[in-house]
Amino acid sequence: MIPPLVAGLVTGILFGVLLQRAEVLRYDRQLGALRLVDMTIFKFMLSAVIVGMVGLHVAFALGWAAPHLKATHLLANLLGGLVFGAGWALLGYCPGTSLGALGEGRWDAAFGIAGGIAGATLYALAYPWVKDHLLPVGALGKVTLPALIGVPSWIAVPLAAIGFGALLAWFERRGL
Repeated sequence: MIPPLVAGLVTGILFGVLLQRAEVLRYDRQLGALRLVDMTIFKFMLSAVIVGMVGLHVAFALGWAAPHLKATHLLANLLGGLVFGAGWALLGYCPGTSLGALGEGRWDAAFGIAGGIAGATLYALAYPWVKDHLLPVGALGKVTLPALIGVPSWIAVPLAAIGFGALLAWFERRGL
């Protein structure tokens, strides 16, 4: 069996190669995604979501893995998404692509990485307050989307995969 750290290193390198080959590390692709005129990044992410969603559910069904759900906190997720989106819009890279861009020699990405580290530090310092004041607002507990809408995952996953696949095909037909 492959040691987990080696597996993580190998999959991380492979993911970085895929990011680079798909050109999602390029600033113009990032800007195109933010302007909704270039769907390369969305197609890359949707493909990853489909593969991951189907792969995890197959692994769960075969007993190869067990789900470990994290609690859902709507307000905290909304605020975190706004901060994430603002950082992406200001820098032109998301956290993963900023690391890849730095690896390609784009030094502007270092500012975003430094900002991410500073933001993580501030969050760690503010966590006691966040835990008491933000996390309880919209706390749904450990739920999944299929459970929340009352549909078994063996129905929701194939329907989502088909829907996402149709969206990918539509992007391709439109030249996005």
